[in-house]
Amino acid sequence: MSEPTPAPVVPVPAAIVTAVPPPPPPKVTIPPKPAAPAKAPAKGEPTRRGFLIALIGGWFTAAWIAFSATMAGFTLYMLRFLFPNVLSEPPTSFRAGDILTYEPNKVDDKYKEVGAWVIRARDDRNRDIIYALSTICTHLGCTPNWLESEKKFKCPCHGSGFRISGVNFEGPAPRPLERFAIRKTDEGIIVIDKSRKFQKELGQWDDSDSYLIV
Repeated sequence: MSEPTPAPVVPVPAAIVTAVPPPPPPKVTIPPKPAAPAKAPAKGEPTRRGFLIALIGGWFTAAWIAFSATMAGFTLYMLRFLFPNVLSEPPTSFRAGDILTYEPNKVDDKYKEVGAWVIRARDDRNRDIIYALSTICTHLGCTPNWLESEKKFKCPCHGSGFRISGVNFEGPAPRPLERFAIRKTDEGIIVIDKSRKFQKELGQWDDSDSYLIV
């Protein structure tokens, strides 16, 4: 038996061989970089959480202190209201010495600081009496001065003048000075009560509590 005849080899043109592109190179995948580890805060450096805690805690503490102070003040005010200081005002009554120590036709101004002049003089009925005049001018509330040489009270503010009796006679004062209630103890001590006042224009100087007969 005869051997098969081999197929003839057909040559490939060189132009066809060069036209076929070479296969692309394999794609190289670069692995991602590992994440950098979190930086630990340095020793003594505040963290964000610590800052927020300190901020919130500081505001809360300040608000609590303010609230406590307000409530304490309110409590003290209420206690002050419930227990008023009765000593904040001067007493309305005071003792003005022995009745026999007062000279006729004289103004004693030792009690001017407590708002009264104690005077011994004769009234419209020629009676020898002792009375207490208020040191408040009836014009605008200034304090007149007693001028011994002129025998009159003179207001330094607007020039109002009052006689030793307290009756106004010059300047803008519209009415006489007011009298205070006056009495004598069994020992002959004068007691003046500033809580009771007497006005001449109302006929109150005729009240026996507005003067003492010597």
